[in-house]
Amino acid sequence: MSNTQTPSAGFGRIWPWLLWALVIIGIDQVTKQIILAYYQYGDWTPITGFFNIVRAHNTGAAFSFLADGGGWQRWFFVGIGVVATVLIVWQLRKNPNEKMFCLSLSSILGGAIGNVIDRLQHGYVVDFLDFYWGTSHFPAFNVADMAISLGAALLILDEVLRAKRAKAQAK
Repeated sequence: MSNTQTPSAGFGRIWPWLLWALVIIGIDQVTKQIILAYYQYGDWTPITGFFNIVRAHNTGAAFSFLADGGGWQRWFFVGIGVVATVLIVWQLRKNPNEKMFCLSLSSILGGAIGNVIDRLQHGYVVDFLDFYWGTSHFPAFNVADMAISLGAALLILDEVLRAKRAKAQAK
């Protein structure tokens, strides 16, 4: 930050990224509210031969990791979400012009906050997208999970491209 910038100037440059995170949170929460309004726990609607809409609750993390933890994991994952939010906003402020990097982080941010909202409101994350093959089901997931996965993939791609550029510049 130069001497002429105010501390809030960094936030001015990250508003597009924060707006993207808010869009993700909004879509995530609206879709979850629809599921909560129209489905009871365990209800499902077949859509295709490999996809259902289902109401599932996940008290754990990805793939129901720590779902049987007895309740402590709720606050643990909320804490991780809060720490991740602070770190992501800090990185967005530091690198607001790195488009793919910021898109990846803001996607992760939106998804993380969407799932933290669920944990605070319900004690679990509402999942509803159920893909399967035969009798094998992929763990149910939601819009927030898709945003986190997209963000992680873009973060990896960004790093690969950054390393490629650095290697080309070193030649």
